[in-house]
Amino acid sequence: MTTVRIRRRDGLWILAPDDAPTVVDGAAGVDVLVLEVAGGHLTWSLLSGQTTPAAVLDDLDLAQEWIWAVYGPEVAIALDETSGSEGEYTAEPALPDLAAHAWRLGYARWAARWWPASTLDGIAPLDEDLLEDEIATLSEECDLIVDGADATPEERTAARALGRAEDYALAAGPATIVAPGALVLARGSAGWDWHRCPPGLLDASERAVSWEVVRAAGTTIVRVSAVAAPLSPTDLPAHLHPRAGIRTPADAADVPLIRDGELWRAESTAPAGAEAGVTVHIYVPGVGVDEQEPDAATRRARIRDLVTTRLHRADEASGNSADSLLLAEIAAAASDSDF
Repeated sequence: MTTVRIRRRDGLWILAPDDAPTVVDGAAGVDVLVLEVAGGHLTWSLLSGQTTPAAVLDDLDLAQEWIWAVYGPEVAIALDETSGSEGEYTAEPALPDLAAHAWRLGYARWAARWWPASTLDGIAPLDEDLLEDEIATLSEECDLIVDGADATPEERTAARALGRAEDYALAAGPATIVAPGALVLARGSAGWDWHRCPPGLLDASERAVSWEVVRAAGTTIVRVSAVAAPLSPTDLPAHLHPRAGIRTPADAADVPLIRDGELWRAESTAPAGAEAGVTVHIYVPGVGVDEQEPDAATRRARIRDLVTTRLHRADEASGNSADSLLLAEIAAAASDSDF
């Protein structure tokens, strides 16, 4: 059993276990599962292991059709418009299987957006067809709850063949071919903000982006490369092509990246001060906002650890029926030897 706090805010009903994220908190972290439901939204924190969702409800009449099933009768009565009140209540689902399926649906939809597929880190991508089939099945099992965009699966594009980690080894590091006589002034590698690119575009590793500042023929240039995600399509429309924001304390440059095999590459005249090093910010215009969480790199690392643990799990379940592996995860684990 879990205690949830019920409160009203700006015409909304908010139900949340202690410290649970909600959709009114601002930008959701990359570890937050979000599910659109009849009358509002449910959210779970993946990294905290939260199984009782938080809810933000904008249509209480619709939500009352399923509140009792997910939170139990005590919470459903507390949310009655005429007799309900704010406060803390015990949440115990009347239909625990339905509550478990809702978590799995939220997790499956999270995986479709945030799964950290990486050839560099050895995290296999999820089969899109398997994942969408399971989302469709879970949506049917949760038809009492889901609504809007989450009631039907999205169309997916066909995947292509997997690469291998060794194929990307040089791309990931500083071992870039430099023209004879050129002087390498600075180089480095980094990750990128997962909020700023659509899923399946770039490798999710913290080593996916590399750069070097080179002096040659009297000109200082900066070169940037970013490893494409495994299964990443090569025929993306121009508005989805990533760009590199290159910054120094004194100046900045912004250049488009061009697909070159399994890499996205860019080269530009170096901004002033680049000889001491640069920071590189990869983004797709119009995707996300340039407000990275203070602990973003740490949170990304924890997500990689979590999915790696799931892929290496000896059996298909952790003892919790809600947390059993998705079919796409089982397939990804089986393909691990090819990665």
